[in-house]
Amino acid sequence: MSVSEIQVRPATVELSRLVKRFGRDSLAVDSIDLHIESGELVTLLGPSGCGKTTTLRMIAGLERATSGKVMLDDEDVTRLPAYLRDVTMVFQSYALFPHMNVFENVAYGLRVARKSQAEISAGVDAALRMVGLQELSARPVTALSGGQQQRVALARALAIRPRVLLFDEPLSNLDAKLRKRVREDIRELQQRLGITSVYVTHDQEEALAISDRIVVINHGRIEQVGDPIELYTRPKTRFVADFIGAANFLPARFDGSNVVTGGHAFSHVHDGPSGDYTLVIRPEAVRLADQGLHARVVSSAYLGPVNEYVFATESGEIFASLSGEGEQLLERGAEVHLQFKPAGVHLLSE
Repeated sequence: MSVSEIQVRPATVELSRLVKRFGRDSLAVDSIDLHIESGELVTLLGPSGCGKTTTLRMIAGLERATSGKVMLDDEDVTRLPAYLRDVTMVFQSYALFPHMNVFENVAYGLRVARKSQAEISAGVDAALRMVGLQELSARPVTALSGGQQQRVALARALAIRPRVLLFDEPLSNLDAKLRKRVREDIRELQQRLGITSVYVTHDQEEALAISDRIVVINHGRIEQVGDPIELYTRPKTRFVADFIGAANFLPARFDGSNVVTGGHAFSHVHDGPSGDYTLVIRPEAVRLADQGLHARVVSSAYLGPVNEYVFATESGEIFASLSGEGEQLLERGAEVHLQFKPAGVHLLSE
């Protein structure tokens, strides 16, 4: 069956001053404002306990907001129960019924909605074709691999044609290679269907690979919202710079055209005023040069395509990831000079 046989009505999602408290002293979500466009995939990214899953569960109707609003299109669903929202979630644990086969697991939501047997059969068949499991409809879910079980969970979510599709750490139970393949499948399917999706993860690589926009959350508050390139190259806070990939932080001064750190000056385009800053340097932006910031090798590691180093400088230690292709590792204690690629350098205001 073709994609057109699963018709979805993607909704916009609007979170307005959304708050969730557990008891008097535990503030899990602290006045979040967020607009998600119809058909967009937005990832809520942050460390464990930051409030991202609680936010997702409030969109789903599985947690009741302490205050604030959840809007789907122009409808206030803040107080609506989950089954009236046309929203569905793909869980970290898959949440499949082990005593049912693949068909019955995917059919579950359609049966709850009291669809006819013909509608159930057509809906299950279309959903299984979407995830490439149409040949396994009669197989017990306990006989499937982890990746196949995740596909069944996704098919079950798609079968009810939700307005918004929610993902709660859906890949955390898969091994590294399978995680990469399944996340690519999820992204490709989401784009083909044009379904509004909210995705929760603590894995920054996963967020960068899959998202239209990323919402970085810390202690229940939004630190920054932006597309993957913006967040990686122009973080607004030290937390974002540190959480989205690896980063070095050095004290520096900007004089209007040059950045000075550790006695080394290099030209840099920055639209802020002169003054003291924190210099953010991505590990892949470091390169060896004939002149530049003086450094000494503290440690080194060969990782095949790259060599990883820790360098000591006057401004502090720098972690670097250099091309390892045909290159011998520098010995510990070796004296070198470092330069930085402009695209991997950013200034944070003190």
